[in-house]
Amino acid sequence: MIVGSAIKNIGVETLLNMLIEYLPAPDELNPLDAINLLDDTPIKRETHDDEPFSAYVFKTIVDPFLGTVNFLKINSGTLKAAQEVYVNSLGETRKLMNLFVLRGKEQISEELFHAGDIVAIAKTDGIETGQTLSDVKHPISYPKVDPPTPVIYIAVHPKNKNDEDKISMALHRINVEDPTFKIVRNKETAQLLLGGQGLTHLHYVLDRMKTMFKVDVDIQDQKIVYRETIKRKVEAEGKHKKQSGGAGQFGHVWIRFEPQVGEFEFSQEVFGGAVPRNYFPAVEKGLIDTFEHGPLAGFPVINVKATLFDGSYHPVDSNEISFKMAASLAFKEAVKTAEPTILEPIVKIDVTVQDQFVGDVMGDMNKRRGRVIGMHQNEGFQVIEAEAPEAEIINYVIDLKAMTQGSGSFVRSFLRYDEVPSYLIDKIVEAYKK
Repeated sequence: MIVGSAIKNIGVETLLNMLIEYLPAPDELNPLDAINLLDDTPIKRETHDDEPFSAYVFKTIVDPFLGTVNFLKINSGTLKAAQEVYVNSLGETRKLMNLFVLRGKEQISEELFHAGDIVAIAKTDGIETGQTLSDVKHPISYPKVDPPTPVIYIAVHPKNKNDEDKISMALHRINVEDPTFKIVRNKETAQLLLGGQGLTHLHYVLDRMKTMFKVDVDIQDQKIVYRETIKRKVEAEGKHKKQSGGAGQFGHVWIRFEPQVGEFEFSQEVFGGAVPRNYFPAVEKGLIDTFEHGPLAGFPVINVKATLFDGSYHPVDSNEISFKMAASLAFKEAVKTAEPTILEPIVKIDVTVQDQFVGDVMGDMNKRRGRVIGMHQNEGFQVIEAEAPEAEIINYVIDLKAMTQGSGSFVRSFLRYDEVPSYLIDKIVEAYKK
């Protein structure tokens, strides 16, 4: 470790000398793995000038004056101004006109760059972080580095309603620079969510919005997206009958509803033409529309199988709308005895901690209604594998840092929906009906 101060020019020369002495020169680096795009075979590139040109775009910034500036590391060959290069993700070529090196705010233009150099390019459409640029005659692709998944989400909305359009534009501009945060517009909760690596990360994004794009926002906790289902197998009748002057409306169905693993399944066991075949799609569509808003708190209904097994029709008054209405009425009748319940999202969590914090983290996970599945070692750290309700880990990144003196980290991913404990259902229903 070296301690110094750039402002007071202490230790800077020592640091530079250490970089020269201890870090490898570009031509001493190991060969890099890539894919030859001509025949999709593995290929290696040496960091030498005599190799075909290739580079990886590792960083993008949005400059108020220069526009979008991309930084690329030349992994092989040389790069000249106005050179045509192949862009792997576009499948097209681009001419790189504005090549320079940044030293602070100073732009230093060069005509030729060598293997191992870091180059900045500006005002080139289609270039972005994660792309491989290569020789037109020798197109290759380096493995793309996937950004880490968000561990915390917050909801944002503009303080000034006139800024609603600006907020989306600002976030997408900043996201070009920083692909490690995620923008999610949740239609079910009507929230615009920002996901990041922690509150510090997200507050940095919000500060960029305020200073660069003059957009100020309020923040709220993320609302959990629940689901609804039924627990019992039931049969129910739905009859829609309406007569007003001329042609009326008539639809009549008997439907069996039963719980299953899966989103939604519709089938029919109608015999003797009790319900004509051409009305089956209308019955299914009526159920799909009804399932968008469940009977308890209005969450979508999943994990239900519906079987149309009987009914009747009128040769004049029956139509598709009538059978859609009848299907909806059948489900509303069924939920009276089908024991409807609420499902909550369960996420898989891999928590990486030092040995001395394992007990605290596992105990805390149990308090969050979580379940520890296993544990393994990774590079001297313990990785605790667990499952927990998403509602219990909204701010987990903050609590984990407090428990582990800032050393703990975790990744999360959606796993499935599970039934909410009965003692929490009334509280959830009340909160969302407000």
